[in-house]
Amino acid sequence: MSSNEIRKHVEIALDEIRPFLQNDGGDINLLEIINNEIVKVQLVGACSSCTVNQMTLKTGVEMTIKKHAPQIKSVINIQD
Repeated sequence: MSSNEIRKHVEIALDEIRPFLQNDGGDINLLEIINNEIVKVQLVGACSSCTVNQMTLKTGVEMTIKKHAPQIKSVINIQD
């Protein structure tokens, strides 16, 4: 799968999870994809200061991204 296709699949995954984050007053931005394996995102709004954002990142965001793009190894949240 090309890097453009991987990016498209990651965007689809983020679009799938975004309504849940927005419902809690937050959102997520895709920053970059490194070597088609590591996704860097930024949780924003209420999600950036939420005490369970690491759990959200691993159980929600990473799981959803891996469902759409199985070659992704990990998802990293970059804070301000």
